[in-house]
Amino acid sequence: MRIAVIGTGYVGLVAGTCFADTGNEVRCVDIDRDKVERLSRGELTIYEPGLEELVTRNVREKRLTFTSDLPSAVRGAQVVFIAVGTPPGENGDADLQHVLAAARSIGQAIDAYTVIVDKSTVPVGTADRVRAAIAAETKQPFDVVSNPEFLKEGAAVDDFLRPDRIVVGCDSERARAVMAELYGPFVRTEHPIYFMDPRSAEMSKYAANAMLALRISFMNEMAALCEKVGADVDMVRKGLGSDKRIGFPFLFPGVGYGGSCFPKDVKALAATAREHGLEFELMRAVERINERQKKLLVHKAVRHYGSLEGKVFAVWGLAFKPKTDDMREAPAIDVIEGLAGKGARVRAHDPVAEPVARKIFGSRVEFCDGPYDAAVGADGLFLVTEWNDFRQPDFDRLMTSMRQPVIFDGRNLYDPRRMRERGFTYYGVGRP
Repeated sequence: MRIAVIGTGYVGLVAGTCFADTGNEVRCVDIDRDKVERLSRGELTIYEPGLEELVTRNVREKRLTFTSDLPSAVRGAQVVFIAVGTPPGENGDADLQHVLAAARSIGQAIDAYTVIVDKSTVPVGTADRVRAAIAAETKQPFDVVSNPEFLKEGAAVDDFLRPDRIVVGCDSERARAVMAELYGPFVRTEHPIYFMDPRSAEMSKYAANAMLALRISFMNEMAALCEKVGADVDMVRKGLGSDKRIGFPFLFPGVGYGGSCFPKDVKALAATAREHGLEFELMRAVERINERQKKLLVHKAVRHYGSLEGKVFAVWGLAFKPKTDDMREAPAIDVIEGLAGKGARVRAHDPVAEPVARKIFGSRVEFCDGPYDAAVGADGLFLVTEWNDFRQPDFDRLMTSMRQPVIFDGRNLYDPRRMRERGFTYYGVGRP
């Protein structure tokens, strides 16, 4: 099948590459010519485990190509995916200007029946707006489909190749048949394709992310209460998650969620509710809890030291989660800004996110080659992202290299009792 993918960001690049890897002819389009040239050489613009190998192989086999020429990529394509960004607007609603611009360009280029697929995360009703934008530009037959992605950064390739479900919103049997054929190789192990109307498909993406953000925020509220009453939130989590009706995923307290999806989608869902006369108070509370949680470790540091002026702190982990270099809405940004804003010096290390972090902080942060380099002479260590590299460090080495053996564990990786036995002052989340 001939496929065009408009946008080579996280979603577009992963989708296009994985479709190519199942034998399709895929052309990925981006207006950034430098990015197109780099991708054509196999140089990735994002970090995602396993993706570079797939891109290199499919470029070599000529199943995957990159271009800035949208009309040539779209002409002759049976399916065109729109995978451009939808940043939050001033009111929190998703900004659709790039989606609608892509739709108009697609309408001007198609020369036969084409299935146009919204792969970007978009508000309910976007398929109708995309259909109108395309119809204003062409007399060719087409269908618009909503096909939200459910990829976890750090595991996106595996999620795409082995999905737990595929959601397709369409109104035509012709489009349904095309999408069923396209996704056939990915559901051979009986994972379901759910066909539904476009509005339900659009809502399913927001509902999923909102529920996961809600679970995280609930545990962060429980952590705050546990600290007040002297309970251990990790024990509470085990008692809670063992209930089969609830389960363990996304029940880990910490310093808040970040990334490209949860913060934006929670805001967008609340904005959609407001547009229809509803106050989604639950989502507003989730936003408030998450913003508070990102400041938690700095508040703990102020309570411990009093003044942070002149102190030196090590920060382990900058990306919003492990196995990615994505720092959009990353809790590390709030931690570092909070420390620096109170006069502290910050020395940071992340296995892959340093180039991205340099663009954010510049010379205000000293970036170190390794975690122990960051800890030398530090008055405290902040663990913000739970990379495997940080799970079992050499605590004896930390004890001798740090000026003050104080650890602020934003992910509850370490055992409080053992840390105290080793001589550390330890602060976790929701632990007495």
